[in-house]
Amino acid sequence: MTVRAKRGRGRLLLRAGLLMLALGALACVVATAGALYAFHRYGRDLPDHRMLAGYEPPVATRIYAADGSPLAEFAAQRRAFVPIEAVPPLLRHAFLAAEDRNFYSHFGIDPVGVVRAAIANLGAIGQGRRLQGASTITQQVAKNFLLSSEVSWQRKIREAILAIRIENALDKDRIFELYLNEIYLGFGSYGVAAAALNYFDKALDELTLAEAAYLAALPKAPNNYHPTRRRQAAIERRNWVIARMAEEGFVGAGEAAAAQGVELAATGPSFRPRASAAYAVEEIRREIVARYGSRALYEGGLHVRATVDPRLQDAARRALRAGLSRYDRRHGWRGPLASVAPGDDWARVLDGLDVPGDLAPWRIAVVLGMNDAAAAIGFADGSTGLILLEDMAWARPRLQDGRLGPAVARPSDVLAIGDVVPVAALDEQRWRRLKEGASAWALRQLPEVSGAIVAMDPHSGRVLAMEGGFSFEASEFNRAVQARRQPGSAFKPIVYMAALDRGFTPASIVEDAPFVFDPGPGQPLWRPVNYSDEFFGPTPLRIGIEKSRNLMTVRLANAVGPDTVAAYAAAFDLRAPDEPFYLPMALGAGETTLLAMTTAYAMIVNGGRRVAPALVERIQDRHGRTVWRRDLRPCQACNGVAWRPGLAVPRLGDLNQRVIDRRTAYQMVHIMAGVVERGTGRALRELARPLAGKTGTTNDNRDAWFMGFAPDLAIGVYVGFDRPRSLGHHETGAAVALPVWKAFAAEALADTPIVPFRIPPGIRLVRVDADRGLLPGAATERVIVEAFRAGSEPVERADSPEQAPEQAGQELSISDVY
Repeated sequence: MTVRAKRGRGRLLLRAGLLMLALGALACVVATAGALYAFHRYGRDLPDHRMLAGYEPPVATRIYAADGSPLAEFAAQRRAFVPIEAVPPLLRHAFLAAEDRNFYSHFGIDPVGVVRAAIANLGAIGQGRRLQGASTITQQVAKNFLLSSEVSWQRKIREAILAIRIENALDKDRIFELYLNEIYLGFGSYGVAAAALNYFDKALDELTLAEAAYLAALPKAPNNYHPTRRRQAAIERRNWVIARMAEEGFVGAGEAAAAQGVELAATGPSFRPRASAAYAVEEIRREIVARYGSRALYEGGLHVRATVDPRLQDAARRALRAGLSRYDRRHGWRGPLASVAPGDDWARVLDGLDVPGDLAPWRIAVVLGMNDAAAAIGFADGSTGLILLEDMAWARPRLQDGRLGPAVARPSDVLAIGDVVPVAALDEQRWRRLKEGASAWALRQLPEVSGAIVAMDPHSGRVLAMEGGFSFEASEFNRAVQARRQPGSAFKPIVYMAALDRGFTPASIVEDAPFVFDPGPGQPLWRPVNYSDEFFGPTPLRIGIEKSRNLMTVRLANAVGPDTVAAYAAAFDLRAPDEPFYLPMALGAGETTLLAMTTAYAMIVNGGRRVAPALVERIQDRHGRTVWRRDLRPCQACNGVAWRPGLAVPRLGDLNQRVIDRRTAYQMVHIMAGVVERGTGRALRELARPLAGKTGTTNDNRDAWFMGFAPDLAIGVYVGFDRPRSLGHHETGAAVALPVWKAFAAEALADTPIVPFRIPPGIRLVRVDADRGLLPGAATERVIVEAFRAGSEPVERADSPEQAPEQAGQELSISDVY
């Protein structure tokens, strides 16, 4: 080649090089201009990224029982927020390896990652593989917090702009913290803390390498890596994350290989709502919403310590359900829940029926066949069993007049094939295996009657158990707090305490005789009667409570004055101070709630001090700061003190107002102990411990109550129909409510020390004639120990049946008491 030719070729190459440089420069200018234009056009009106500096994501509110066990959770998104310092390095490295290896070195956008993804995607297109993304963690934060999930290049540009702005406004750890707490990881889990609990029931610092890698495998598509439904894909993705961690030097090769061989085992969360506390939880929910609003409940991350004792709550549920079911069975069979056509798919049909899901330990079954001895039943899981004739003998048909029909002679008298019925497993002593795979069950039915039970610490007002009906899923109406019903004779202690404070003693003689009251012009005369329609003449005052004598109670109320009784009812929070009060209300004709009645009885047994019922002990915010607490008593000695063996517990003052003289309160406790010993509550004597209480039955047996207490536990039980009607002949408080009270008290007080009722100063216990209220004498047939205020004891002896005692003691005014 000639020199001239070489020079020409050189000039050509130079021109081409210059052209390429010019084109490159032009491309840079165009690209820069394009980028500036994109930033100008798409950077306008973007969300304010600076709000992320103080952003607190929605966090679940959790309610815990008194012993710290979980009761319930309320959340728009199930999330537990953890600061970046609390996230272990192992988990952080897993997410960095899987999502953004250059996170701590890029400026919000990772150009190296973009190029790498583009090259990989060129090969993936030809092979039909899934395309890789190049979004950084910062870009994902921008999308999750500030943008929508719209798939478009415009959104990607806005996302990139926001990512750069976020990087300039926040440090890397804060960005990473937001990401780890916001990202959705499946199983209803928002954030890594919730995911660790929901998948493995572990705290973050308890996760293994394999578990941390699995969580890091989930952000792209949690459903694609479900631990059971898509197990193999989940394991492969987890192992890929482990390999990436080894490549980045976060773990050693041997450790990575061992983790890749570990089985994937998702255990699920241990935090599960307690079904037996559904009524109490709903009341707590209402209280939190009223105090802080719905947003705080569902997004505020509150930690609520409830007063509910799980052991007592479970016992209350069992006792109430057993009592309601027992009453219901006494009144006959009303028929099945539903009927389905028999066929091969009976299990599927049964599983799809709309029945309450909180009936456990009862189960729902369908009748598959029967003979003269038993009915064959099947369950939704495909298992089968038998209902023997003897276990459905109670199910006599209920006739239109309310009477029961003929005795059950064969299963077909009660059931038909296809009937859907509730059944209960027989207790362990009666469990019988008739044939292999066939077990015996007892027929049950969902009660029409309803009721409630409340247990309370009488010294603090803490509600230890609350059950507001047979099934929360069947009816959320809480009969403990929402049902206002007449308490009947359960109100009488209020009248008798007013009388004791006005100069009467437990031994005072009150006339049990006909009483007529004129309510005013144009209204009929009121003639109350005793439950037995009998009159018993002069009777010691305590008998009016023990035997629940209406005429004695009305006569006492009239003697002290209806206004005085009304003031006492208001002092015990059983009526509003301005609410009208009429003499018939002395027999419990006014309306109140079971919770209010239980609180009033708590004030009696605690010595006459006011307590307010409480279901919440303390509320803390998401940062652990106490924002509300029930107990406001100051305690300087409680702060900054480390516990050690032998350290004395600080003594706190009692801020509760006294509503009645403690001597009067004890006299009422002592009188109501007589209800258990000799009166309408004597069925409780079997429990062989100090107990006191009072039955309550309203007109026509519409409402049945038993209210009572041990020295450190107040319990109230109410039973009645939601649409009031008679419970039936002889279905009184003693027959219907007291068995529920007894069953609960037996379980609640089991293995607890037997503590006597506390006697305050100023009380003297004196042996008296039980029928005359005098000191025992020649005419005495029965002797009891009576509680008197010092100075009011009787001085005469019962030497002849005609003698009557003198009233003793100083008359008090209402202002002397409260």
